[in-house]
Amino acid sequence: MPRPEKVARVAEISESLKAAKNIFITDYSGLNVIDVTEMRKQLRENGVSYRVYKNTLMRRAAAELEMDDLADQFTGQTAVAVSTEDPTVPARILYDFFNRLEKPKVRVFRIEDKQYGPEDFKQLAKLPPRDIVLSQLIAAIESPISALVGTLDGVIRDFVGTVDAIAEKKKES
Repeated sequence: MPRPEKVARVAEISESLKAAKNIFITDYSGLNVIDVTEMRKQLRENGVSYRVYKNTLMRRAAAELEMDDLADQFTGQTAVAVSTEDPTVPARILYDFFNRLEKPKVRVFRIEDKQYGPEDFKQLAKLPPRDIVLSQLIAAIESPISALVGTLDGVIRDFVGTVDAIAEKKKES
């Protein structure tokens, strides 16, 4: 019979995973307390939770949510970063820390309902933030329209100039 505190902890983990748009499962072996504290602080400032739970509780929570592909990853020293926002933010922070320390690695990560391996992690970390991508998209869409407006403005300006020149010529004659 499961103890009530463990049932409550599994429910807490399940709620966290269910609400998450992005889940990063990392190996935190080799990190000292100072490094983990600094990394957690940066993640927290960006709306990302970085927690260490018992692997058995994480497997149960993943199984409850039918995330069986994640359940296999909870072995050894495992920590989970959970975010409800832009996936590039936690990826960039984790990538920078793990690259600098050359120790822990991201095992897998999940965006929405699709799981990716560690080979995709670097590509995600190198992507610009969502806001920048959206502004670049808007600029790309707006650019041809601005060029068209500029061209039409030039045509109208030339037409008006030609009409004015004809009017001046007729006045002189």
